[in-house]
Amino acid sequence: MEPSAVIVKDVSKSFQLKHGFTIRQAMANRRARKDPTNTVQALSDISFHVEQGAGVALMGLNGAGKSTLLKLISGVMVPDTGTVHLRGRVAGLIDTGAGMHPELTCRENIHLNAGILGMSRSEVSAKFDAIVDFAGTPESFLDTQVRFLSSGMFSRLGFSVAIHTEPDVFLVDEVLAVGDGQFKQKCRKALLLRRRREGMTLIIVAHEIGLLRRLCTEAMVLEDGRLVYQGNLTGAEALIGDGDDSDDLAGLGDLTGSASR
Repeated sequence: MEPSAVIVKDVSKSFQLKHGFTIRQAMANRRARKDPTNTVQALSDISFHVEQGAGVALMGLNGAGKSTLLKLISGVMVPDTGTVHLRGRVAGLIDTGAGMHPELTCRENIHLNAGILGMSRSEVSAKFDAIVDFAGTPESFLDTQVRFLSSGMFSRLGFSVAIHTEPDVFLVDEVLAVGDGQFKQKCRKALLLRRRREGMTLIIVAHEIGLLRRLCTEAMVLEDGRLVYQGNLTGAEALIGDGDDSDDLAGLGDLTGSASR
């Protein structure tokens, strides 16, 4: 058995939601000693481990807690209770353009983001051209503030920096849904090569079952902030469905014709 790359034990996370009130409502709440905040339990008592080199699909409906869990694993958030342990360097994208400062140039953001992800200055300098080439960023844009980039260019640059850090654990949250088809294929090939050649551990959130089948053999399913399944990907598909809505659309006809009779 391979050693564990990620160990999550008894992790819970909640958020306080505050609502806007008029002065009259605020005074009424104060007189009634009513708490104007609502507590949302995002994750409850989550425990699991991921073996080194595994490819794991994190699945569930929107609002199940997938993104929150990835943020806890990456260290962006801290759990209210429980612990998260990682083996080696962790990197990835848990949001489009995560780690990019809009007021800095592409060149500056490459150095900044790579440094945050644990790369030394010499490593960044050695891989700078490869990062730019993978992202497909034109040389004329390197000294342009990233706020002027399209969302596709923004996400391509962020992914390129992250994948070139050569992480032991790579986290991906829906960002492969952004960008053109050619770049998506490029990203998928890069992830597969890293897994096969370097034994990189991958945890990915995506709703595209075809993508998950190519990258993962294992899966976890979250439901209302609780882990309800951990096992092979086939079992997770059976539990939540494969996301194919062709049967639902069959009666609508094509875009130019009428519905089927």
